Amino acid sequence: MSNTQGNRKLKVCMIVQDPNVKGGIAAVTGGYYGSRLEQDYDITYVESYRDGSKLDKLKKGLQAYREFRKVLKTNRPDLVHVHSSFGPSFFRKYPIIKMAHDAGIPIVNHIHGSALDELYTNAPSWKKRMVERSYGYCDKLIVLSEEWKKKISVIVPADKIEVVPNYSVIVPEMISEDVMEKRFEKKQILYLGRFDNLKGVVDIPAIADKVIKIFPEAKFVLGGTGETEPVIAEIDRLGLKDTVLLPGWIRGDEKIKLLKESSIFLLPSHMEAMPMSILEAMGYALPVVSCDVGGIPQVVSKDVNGKLYMPQDVDGMADGIISYFSDREAWNEASRQSLKLADEGYSFDTHINKLEAIYNSVCTK
Repeated sequence: MSNTQGNRKLKVCMIVQDPNVKGGIAAVTGGYYGSRLEQDYDITYVESYRDGSKLDKLKKGLQAYREFRKVLKTNRPDLVHVHSSFGPSFFRKYPIIKMAHDAGIPIVNHIHGSALDELYTNAPSWKKRMVERSYGYCDKLIVLSEEWKKKISVIVPADKIEVVPNYSVIVPEMISEDVMEKRFEKKQILYLGRFDNLKGVVDIPAIADKVIKIFPEAKFVLGGTGETEPVIAEIDRLGLKDTVLLPGWIRGDEKIKLLKESSIFLLPSHMEAMPMSILEAMGYALPVVSCDVGGIPQVVSKDVNGKLYMPQDVDGMADGIISYFSDREAWNEASRQSLKLADEGYSFDTHINKLEAIYNSVCTK
């Protein structure tokens, strides 16, 4: 299928977050800037969300509606690609989806959320109808895993849903013998993400407390922002201020440095779709200790490139870390497998190929 119409590229209006937003959606869409996607399509970005106060967020949302109306009038796209989640994100994107539908423009809704119970399953009838109407306006829904396709197919037909996993940036030099030796000896466990209940980050101090009884030199670096107070309270309660470090939200060179020098990636989430943080860690050849929820088992193969436990299984996750630190060869193999699985199943090129196939199929209906 062609990505052109006549003698011009197909026009895509993509509804995204400010690239500086702290979270997984911005991490995904940030990779599109300057990529092959921009070479193959004429893409206009409309930013509908930013970090900041409620007033800042409201202003950004209202500005997005104005910008989108202008795009519809002056640079009418062939396709609108909306990046959405559940919760407030759903309501922010609803007017844009409605405007595109009323203008007769095909819509691809890229769903990144993981809290479907709140949005739909356990929602009041008025909210369910709104979800059904919004999703019904869309020509295709993109979800991150087969599990989420099954869940969303309760709302729309399965043939309207496409699975496009998030992607990983591959760093093959991370498995050189010199790098591997330094990383293993460092005994640094890394967490990257927001601090909230669903991420399970409040469990990490208790995990750390068990690990340092066997490996007292171990350090836990928790990069992120949000509800830090419960985590800090646990760190203070257990006397771990020199073991569990909170540098705040990290990005750019600082994040690359931490990914390169860490030994294990830890994500004790209670609920996930498909976390970009795990895919990033796999691209840097890190073994993963995480939970058997959402799309995580799709990317972390148990006892292959990581270990999976039930949410809040503090003892299990601590034992998983200890077992890797106690067996250099098992750690080596999990590192190699992380890189291999990321390269084979979650490369950026594979991700873009799937997006482009969806664009072309929707635009040639």
